[in-house]
Amino acid sequence: MSEQAPSPTLTAVADAPLLAVHDLSVAYGKIEALTQASLTVQAGEIVTVIGPNGAGKSTLLAALMGVLPTRQGQIQFQGEALGDSGVNARVARGLALVPETRALFASMSVEDNLRLGAFRFRRDASSLHQQALQEVFALFPRLQERRSQLAATLSGGERQMLALGRALMGRPRLLMLDEPSLGLAPLIVRDIFRIIEQLRRQGVSILLVEQNARAALKVADRAYVLELGRVVMQGPAAELADDPRIVETYLGLHSQHQDKLAA
Repeated sequence: MSEQAPSPTLTAVADAPLLAVHDLSVAYGKIEALTQASLTVQAGEIVTVIGPNGAGKSTLLAALMGVLPTRQGQIQFQGEALGDSGVNARVARGLALVPETRALFASMSVEDNLRLGAFRFRRDASSLHQQALQEVFALFPRLQERRSQLAATLSGGERQMLALGRALMGRPRLLMLDEPSLGLAPLIVRDIFRIIEQLRRQGVSILLVEQNARAALKVADRAYVLELGRVVMQGPAAELADDPRIVETYLGLHSQHQDKLAA
């Protein structure tokens, strides 16, 4: 493995999507949670997946990360099939997932949590870790202020920043976010989505699963709607945001109220 941090915009096959998912199915026992789902993410894009609770959104991300086995279908990353490769192998290839639970080490400091995110560059821990750490601190100054604090002592918004920062320490080519706004105050949600937009400007490709459909469609380039484990709609995010069915189902008065609070 090269010890140089890879550029997030590089792809292995010219003109191939960064991520291509074909007819992916995932089951929990006899219950199929995801049925023949297909989607793509191009380099430099934000792609969002929206849908109701239980639609299979988190299942999709877990399968892409190798946490869950798939029943059928293919996942290609940078033009190459991931096959049965495990989580560590996918991290080494440039995928990163920030789960809904954030999965922080509560008894460790902020800085130690961050350094764990750079394990794929462990052969050159001194230079690459320090460079990545400074980049994360530049993006999240609050984490630098709290670098010695235990993760357990952070607020909800700070924990989400730490989870994002830890994922970014590995210099991912594709950052997958599972409900990054969950449980956060409106002002913090606004900050999180601003950071997501900033990451895209810096060349990080993002696959965003989010129940706050209005905010997700506002920042995304393209969107997929997942219902009962199936992709039922897809297209440019701006077009879906104006689609009457999406407006009625996902962008109702409650969502509008939340959006005003976050503005």
